[in-house]
Parts: sequence; C-alpha cells; structure tokens
Amino acid sequence: MSQILDGNRVRDLIKAECGPRVQRLHERAGRPPGLAVVLVGSNPASQVYVRNKTKTASDLGIYSETITPDPAITTEGLLKLIRVLNGRPEIDGILVQLPLPGHIDEQAVLLEVAPEKDVDGFHPLNMGLLATGRPGLRPCTPAGVIQILKRHDIPMAGRNAVVVGRSTIVGKPMALLLLAENATVTICHSKTKDLAAVCRTADILVAAIGRAAMITADYIRPGAVVIDVGMNQVTDRAEAERIFDAAKLEAFEKRGSLLVGDVHPGDMARLASAWTPVPGGVGPLTIAMLMQNTVEAAERRTGCAPDA
Repeated sequence: MSQILDGNRVRDLIKAECGPRVQRLHERAGRPPGLAVVLVGSNPASQVYVRNKTKTASDLGIYSETITPDPAITTEGLLKLIRVLNGRPEIDGILVQLPLPGHIDEQAVLLEVAPEKDVDGFHPLNMGLLATGRPGLRPCTPAGVIQILKRHDIPMAGRNAVVVGRSTIVGKPMALLLLAENATVTICHSKTKDLAAVCRTADILVAAIGRAAMITADYIRPGAVVIDVGMNQVTDRAEAERIFDAAKLEAFEKRGSLLVGDVHPGDMARLASAWTPVPGGVGPLTIAMLMQNTVEAAERRTGCAPDA
C-alpha cells in the first residue's frame, strides 16, 4: 500500500520546534522575532495567504505586522518602504506578498529586501549561499519538501530525483536542495525532450509546473516517491471528469470547483510508493518554513542562536 506523506503533521512538528526558540529569544534578546508582511493591492488569494501567515505568527508568539500601502504606490515608493523596514531593528523578516501589481518592478522590490531579513529566501545572495552550500535563508516551499521527505524517513542520497519546473521560487532551489542531500538531480521544463520518459527515471519526482494534473501514469515509475507542489483550481466540467473519481465529481458539482495539483491524483495514488496529497501535502509546509526562517533570522541578528 502506498504511503500518504502528511504535510499537516510535519507542519505541526516544525511549529512545535519553533516555540522554544521563540521563548529563548524572549529571554535572551528581550523581544520576540518580528515579521513584516507587505501586501499591495486587493488580490483575494493574497489576502487569504497573508491572514494565514500572520495568524500562524501570532499563534507562535512572533510579532507581525501587515503593511498595506496604497495600491497605486510606485516602484520607488515601495522601495522606500522596504528601506524603512530594512532599518527597523525589531523587524527580523520582511515578506513582500506576490504577485505585485503590474506597474511595480517586482525584481527591483525583491532585490531591495536586506538579505538577512529575506525570509522568503528569494534574494540572489541567499540563492547564491544555497548554490555554494553555505548557511542562509532557504526558499520556503522547496525547504518544506525536504522536511517532508526527511520526516517520513525517505532517503535522498544516491537516488535519482527529477524536478519538473525551473522557477526561481520552487524548481531551481528544489534542485539545489536535493543536490545538497546527495541526490542525482535532473531539472525538466517546457523544452525537455520526451518529458514522460525522463520523469520515469525518477526515484523521487517533484512536480512544480502549475498545470492541473499534467503528470499522469505515463510519467510515473511504479514505486517512485511523488511530491506534488502544484495547486490549481479546476472549474471546467470536462477537465474535472478527466481528473476526479465519482465521489470527487459529486463534490465538484456542489462547489463548482476543486483543487488539484500538477499530478493526476488517481494515477499518483495507484503507482507511487509515497506521495503528497493536494491539499494537505506540500502546502502546509510553506508557512511553517516561513516561521522557521523568521525565527532563524532573529536568532542570527540578535546572536541568540541555540548554539551561540
């Protein structure tokens, strides 16, 4: 029987580990870790994400504030705001919620965040530290994938890992993190020839492409571990019929939409030795790793790391 990799359980373990570290910071630094979230515009999904992040921070005793500048703010105006946050000593982590409105230069804004406060792990300096095997803040979602594998005792060393997707947020750092665990890594993308055949070489297959249930049985070697990073909303009836079984279709009829990852859920459950569900797999880890990054940033900035 295949094993479901429970992201909610791993999330709870990581949050529980953050608690004593937050308390130690209170005792030794005289304050909790501080997180500033910058939310520009009224994207409903972004608003939900930000609420979940700030609620989790509050539950852990992390100070957080959400900054919502005027949606018409210019790139330069947002850069000035980031500079102010960079200079505030009680703020250890800065998160700019993406996507930003189209009139703002997203890359310029992300570059402005001080690397030591870059709790998303997107700054080129932090990506460079990852690439060269040095300590630094890691991108949250791929770092969460590594935690899922480790805490379910799934070995990575010496195994063939295939990452489908080459984004700077998931695909590229995912490959680097797997390399750091001594996996043999292949990165695939839209120009990869015979993608299904390459995916079938994987002992560990990570799908992060943003296309609903694109990875089907043809892509999965029986017995592989499949990590589904995707999160796609299916609203088309024909698409739903391709993806879901009768019970799920009944739920689709009631709600008008269902969430699915980048891997066909039925094929994944049938062929994989272990796999992450959507929802309940990788998703819960992203916020947990953000909290861990915030605590780690505070420990470094205050000199209160556990081994200090």
